[in-house]
Amino acid sequence: MKGCFVTATDTEAGKTLVSAGLSCLLEALVLKPVQTGCVQTAEGLRAPDVEAVEGLGGRARALHCYLPPCSPHLACELARERLSVAGLATELRAAAQGETCVLVEGAGGLHVPVNEQESMLDLMQELGLPVLLVVANRLGCLNQALLSIEAVQARGLEVAGLVLNRVVEPECCDPGCGSTASPEDEARILADNVTSLQRLAARRHVPLLADIPYLGQKACAAREELMERLAPAARRVQELLSEPDRRAGESLLDFDRNHLWHPYTSATNPLPVYEVTSTRANRLCLADGRELVDGMSSWWCAVHGYGNERLIAAMTRQAQRMSHVMFGGITHRPAVDLGRRLLEIVPQGLDWLFYADSGSVSVEVSLKMAVQYQQARGRAKRQHFLTPMGGYHGDTQGAMSVCDPVNGMHVLFTGLLPRHYFVERPTCRFDKPFDPQSLEAAKTFLQNKADEIAAVILEPIVQGAGGMWFYHPDYLKGLRELCDAYDILLICDEIATGFGRTGRLFACEWAGITPDIMCLGKALCGGMMTGAVTLATRRVAQGIGQAPTELGGGLLMHGPTFMANPLFCATALASVDELLASPWQERVASLQTWLHEGLAPNAGQPGVRDVRVLGAIGVVETEKPVNMGLLQQFFVDQGVWIRPFDHLVYVMPPFTSPKEDVDRLCGAISSAVRKGLVL
Repeated sequence: MKGCFVTATDTEAGKTLVSAGLSCLLEALVLKPVQTGCVQTAEGLRAPDVEAVEGLGGRARALHCYLPPCSPHLACELARERLSVAGLATELRAAAQGETCVLVEGAGGLHVPVNEQESMLDLMQELGLPVLLVVANRLGCLNQALLSIEAVQARGLEVAGLVLNRVVEPECCDPGCGSTASPEDEARILADNVTSLQRLAARRHVPLLADIPYLGQKACAAREELMERLAPAARRVQELLSEPDRRAGESLLDFDRNHLWHPYTSATNPLPVYEVTSTRANRLCLADGRELVDGMSSWWCAVHGYGNERLIAAMTRQAQRMSHVMFGGITHRPAVDLGRRLLEIVPQGLDWLFYADSGSVSVEVSLKMAVQYQQARGRAKRQHFLTPMGGYHGDTQGAMSVCDPVNGMHVLFTGLLPRHYFVERPTCRFDKPFDPQSLEAAKTFLQNKADEIAAVILEPIVQGAGGMWFYHPDYLKGLRELCDAYDILLICDEIATGFGRTGRLFACEWAGITPDIMCLGKALCGGMMTGAVTLATRRVAQGIGQAPTELGGGLLMHGPTFMANPLFCATALASVDELLASPWQERVASLQTWLHEGLAPNAGQPGVRDVRVLGAIGVVETEKPVNMGLLQQFFVDQGVWIRPFDHLVYVMPPFTSPKEDVDRLCGAISSAVRKGLVL
């Protein structure tokens, strides 16, 4: 779909006049998603805007017509109908088939509601077309124009340019001018609007393309002048249509295949990838127009879905104020405010925070904390870690060293990594009675090797990428007691489980324990950007701080360039606030019920080893490793995004996902099982 979206700062700004003129100049089809204020005739509803375009010699079509001259959402409500952005976008793309250029004309201004939740601005974002903004030339238009530009650009859209249009006679003073205003005053205002808008919009890289004077009630009589005035705008649209959006001679997907590495994938023989052009709510929108229900929350972080206005606003405000500043010798409000909020909600006893720039780095910091703490206590031999098999903690070197050494992703680096200690993974399922025997391996090991162990590190309750295994909370509780008995630190890696994914705000709450060190990431920023934090108890912080000079003098030896990045801190605070203000417990409980209902029938089916659900996590474990490329293509064809790996087909949908979408995710997995795609 090629063309642009024609919108305005307000209603009655002259969008249709501009669309009509451009339709003639570009031989473009004007598509009106919603037309209200139609006229009933014997042949049906007559759309005034369509007639206006055709009257000038252009082509136009209205997709949905309503009698009342009101906002689209109200017209639909009166007609007992409901329009959606996704539905309108699909209809518009279908109507644009075969057209070299389309002009989608909105209704009113940017925020005119389409329904109770979505607006015309959402439709603009869904279509992803450049935006042509029509500005009514009158008192106050500068403010409206600049606010509109900012709103459009904040959605990641390009404002192709402005068209200034006078919709009333020049001698008619605007009401805001007051009773003493003269025609000369009005003329002065109108002229200044042109120069000021040109200057102010240029700062935002938006050109003023046309200044249309008042053409009277019969625009047809002034058609030639209109065409002349709009010629620069038409050229701008043509430039956008002709601009190559591909690297010369190489498509986007070809460039990706030939030059870009993807996670855990071969550079020379990669798996297929799918181009995503935008995201919305819990949808991934592909370049070919298809929409996929997101079952992965973009690797478990987009708990609010996509396009959350609170997060976007927080990020935008902070970017305009201060996007980054070094944290060495400097502090700032976003870092302090986020720290205060986190300490209010994390398990009691965690008192110190270290801001990192990714989950893996937060794990690296936790390992350093543990070793420095033990060194400060005079225990130089305690430089190793104990962790259960089946764990995953990240891909940086220190984090790799405590991942599963046999079945994990890092076996290639065995000779490079520091050697740590592993015990069998907890065998006690979350949904079965606790078996104390499952703790015996850890207990026996610590009895023999406690003087070498700085800390025990594990993922609480849910082992994530290492196997999606859910174990009993009493195992974690027992480990806490063993660590206390041998004065060993306990590190809980809550990067994947934190912020409600398991049904508790933090997974270690299932066991009622406080770790000595805790790592947070992923959902911390709601999927908006990277960032993490390592928290520690006062005992750990003070222990490190009391180290003698020869052992670092109490300095924690780590300092990422983007530590406490203000943009990250502001966004993370907004994400935490959004979560706490939402009914997240009810949402996760509902997801657990829906996932269980949808996935349970797969238990016992050929090729399936196990089915398990906890909170907003649903897992089908297979007998054999899945064919990822084959299964990925199948899921895309089913309209869902599920990223299987090894023996696991799992989903972690955004908390905001409705039941019908969860049913669709589960249905796609069940269909794959029935068709034997997991054998």
